[in-house]
Amino acid sequence: MQTVQIERFYLGCLAHASYMVASEGVAAVIDPQRDVDIYLEAAAQNGWKIEYIIETHVHADFVSGHLELAQHTGAQIYLGAGSGAEFPHIAVKDGDSIEFGQCYLRFLQTPGHTLESICILMQDRGQPERPAAVFTGDTLFVGDVGRPDLSPTHTPQQLAAALYESLHKKLLTLPDDTEIYPAHGAGSLCGRNMSLESSSTIGKQRHSNYALQARSSEEFIHLLTDNLAAAPEYFAREVTLNRKGASQLSQLPRLAPLPAAEVHHLQNEGAVVLDTRPSAQFAAAHVPGSIHIALTGQYASWAARILGLDTPLIIVSEDPGSVRESQMRLARVGMESVAGYLEDGIAGWAKGGFDFDSIPQVAVVDLADLLNNEPDQVRVLDVREMAEVEAGAIPDSQNIPLGKLKARLGELPSEKLIVVHCKSGYRSSIAASILRHAGIRNVVNLMGGFEAWKAAGLPCTLPHPAVA
Repeated sequence: MQTVQIERFYLGCLAHASYMVASEGVAAVIDPQRDVDIYLEAAAQNGWKIEYIIETHVHADFVSGHLELAQHTGAQIYLGAGSGAEFPHIAVKDGDSIEFGQCYLRFLQTPGHTLESICILMQDRGQPERPAAVFTGDTLFVGDVGRPDLSPTHTPQQLAAALYESLHKKLLTLPDDTEIYPAHGAGSLCGRNMSLESSSTIGKQRHSNYALQARSSEEFIHLLTDNLAAAPEYFAREVTLNRKGASQLSQLPRLAPLPAAEVHHLQNEGAVVLDTRPSAQFAAAHVPGSIHIALTGQYASWAARILGLDTPLIIVSEDPGSVRESQMRLARVGMESVAGYLEDGIAGWAKGGFDFDSIPQVAVVDLADLLNNEPDQVRVLDVREMAEVEAGAIPDSQNIPLGKLKARLGELPSEKLIVVHCKSGYRSSIAASILRHAGIRNVVNLMGGFEAWKAAGLPCTLPHPAVA
């Protein structure tokens, strides 16, 4: 029986992993998500007392629950030195440590993703033969390393140089069987090549992680910073909020149902109607001008990227129970300006006597016919990331990644039918709603996306050199 237990908590919506490490009735929580009840419940079920809360860095992509968890438990918060945190905490540096039960945690300063980034090396003293584990935060992922562009005082090149030193002089000096537990998985905005695997070892990453194959610091810097996509605008706001410490989620008000007439009025005043239903339902009928982001998938992350943190929102859902879930997910990224939800869902809009909008869907075989017979009348808009496009694309398609679409609407031809697609349909439905919201009417969505196009055996090409 292990004398130190590690429990992993994973939020697929944000591709975020947090951990609870426990021994002899005492526990530490590493990189907690904003809604902290999961840690309190796990501690109660196992008879653990949470005495330590550790942040590997000040997070930029989600709101952390460190302050609320500390208020519930009385635990101390630990952060790397130089974090700028405004709440009571213990600033740690190389060699500092925590011991409880048979658990020994030693802090490693690993600047690069951020200046204050730390990793936490864990050893089970009750089982000295057990390999050590290291909680790597956003320094080292399975298949990737942290992005180096989140400091207002240092260039990405400077941070990448620091990250190279942290990796090669700290983490890669650990034994190959050392287990690694990162703070994010595939889909996170804090890297670009993360694996779906939840953990790995130093040895496996040494041989398979593309970023660790760089033969010099200079090569590593170019690898990380050349063609680095800009960080989402809301990241800076998230860092500020996490440095101060977020308010308790219990302070979030219960959302009220809003009659269709009130929703219409608020929309005219600048509120955005956020439709969280499945793509097929949204395509068939929705409030005109609404933005669609289905509650499945990385809902909160896309909402923050596309709408910002302060846009007043009205939620549309067919399930009143999912309204609270939507509010919670938005709060996890700091979006709290939700006025309410459309009473009785889309049926309530109909009862109010208001018109619907819809977005036509086109099958891949029909798009192929259009491209063969009327190529000058159609523009295929691919909203996937460049790495996806490089693996294959619909011939002559235009690539604008979804995260950049709002800023690049002027690049689209106003006189052509725009057929939007992504990999399978989640992102293209968002994109189609953005286009309609911006007043671009001649839009259709490709059913099944690029996966359906490939499955039908239709032609694929590598991207045109002019595609950006």
